Amino acid sequence: MVNGRARTGLRAAVVALAAATVVGGVVAPVAGAADAPPSAGARQEAARAADRAALDRALGDVVDVGGASAALGRVVQEGRTVWQGAAGKADLDTGAAARADGRFRIGSTTKTFVATVVLQLVGERKVELDAPIERYLPGAVPNGANITVRQILNHTSGLYSYTGDPRLGLSEEGLPQWVASGRWTTYRAQDLLAIADDHQSEFAPGTDWSYSNTNYIVAGLLIEKVTGRSWGTEVEHRIIRPLGLRDTSMPDTSTAVPGPHAKGYARLGDTRFDVTRLNPSMAGSAGAGVSTTADLARFNTALLGGRLLRPAELAEMKTPSPQAVRRGVEYGLGLWRTTLPCGEFWGHDGGIPGYSTMLMGDVTGRRQITYSVNPLDSVAETGRTIEVLTATMACGPSTLSASSALGAPSIPGARLG
Repeated sequence: MVNGRARTGLRAAVVALAAATVVGGVVAPVAGAADAPPSAGARQEAARAADRAALDRALGDVVDVGGASAALGRVVQEGRTVWQGAAGKADLDTGAAARADGRFRIGSTTKTFVATVVLQLVGERKVELDAPIERYLPGAVPNGANITVRQILNHTSGLYSYTGDPRLGLSEEGLPQWVASGRWTTYRAQDLLAIADDHQSEFAPGTDWSYSNTNYIVAGLLIEKVTGRSWGTEVEHRIIRPLGLRDTSMPDTSTAVPGPHAKGYARLGDTRFDVTRLNPSMAGSAGAGVSTTADLARFNTALLGGRLLRPAELAEMKTPSPQAVRRGVEYGLGLWRTTLPCGEFWGHDGGIPGYSTMLMGDVTGRRQITYSVNPLDSVAETGRTIEVLTATMACGPSTLSASSALGAPSIPGARLG
């Protein structure tokens, strides 16, 4: 949700990894070969143990070398967790350890939930993707007669992203004031649209691509208009409850992260701020969600496996816009695609003060990786440790030429969006 350094670095790490060359031949999944003969059982278990150790090491390096206060990760294969881990501290003051089952703010990963609901409404013939948003929200969106629902979901509307406005205080300069008072402010969706409306559009609808949180505030209003219920209620009824995502919620104005969780921090100079508690209405349907690695993996498995959308709508979701592709971004409808050394993955990242999240699944939906990082200190190695973690989780340690994260070959950086 936030256009901050931590989220940019996390996205950049995935793009950089997508451009990497595999060293040493074919990449092996973490789970190992399924058809090894019984006589190879001991060697297979030893290989799995080595893979788990590499994952633990990569996650730990995000904290010890990359400057995060905590990091959580999970790899799911065929519906079974083959690895989960936690590194760092849940509370820097008490020294309490982070928990692998901890909850965290998911930021813009919320967008995938929201886009799924909109596409369910498309499947129910209550919404048309290529209809102007003005049809559903008359007078609510500037230039709404020329912006389609599809352009809202794939970020080709041209609407200015309200989070770039200094009034929200999300810049480094505005951080002290935001910590002191701004983070408690309650925003209505209409307030956020009004902030965006004070700025010129980035481009004419459909002519370019630019990631904008305003688009998904509009998507939330669309859901509310069509269903008569809040976007959060619809996500709960259509996704959270049916999938049994017990640790996932879409808060409105509640400032707490419920259940066990690692605290989120921000640093400005030598001053560290605890930013765990905030009013999530500043993110709304663009990024207010809370979840766990287990729940996110279950959600993406169901989504990519066709349990939440009909084939036609899932195909639409997974079709990147030409405008995004021209920008070097394969962004569909609330879901992006990247090709890693071991194959094609679909997912979304997210950032909100104190938390950065990544959710990725392979093209079949059978392999899921998800992690949450609590960024604290931005150091030279931050992006590199995220690259190594992503590679190790998605493709296995054989993606790297050395046995440790620090010895891995350098992968050039890039900015996704």
